[in-house]
Amino acid sequence: MAFVEMVEMVDILKRVDYDGKKAKIMAKVVKSPHRNFGVQRSKDQLRKRWSDLKLRVYQYRRIRRVLQKGK
Repeated sequence: MAFVEMVEMVDILKRVDYDGKKAKIMAKVVKSPHRNFGVQRSKDQLRKRWSDLKLRVYQYRRIRRVLQKGK
């Protein structure tokens, strides 16, 4: 998964409080990379990437910084 795809995923998941409302918003997360990057990912792939990303603190912080600069 490319860095820009991960930034997009983190942006959506943080904005809508993913850990609180998992089932309802995963459809948005699946559609976004397909619409923006032309890449189709399954819900399970994205869930796994999200949990892996939370464990990789350095990469997660880097993504958060990119999102902060964009606002």
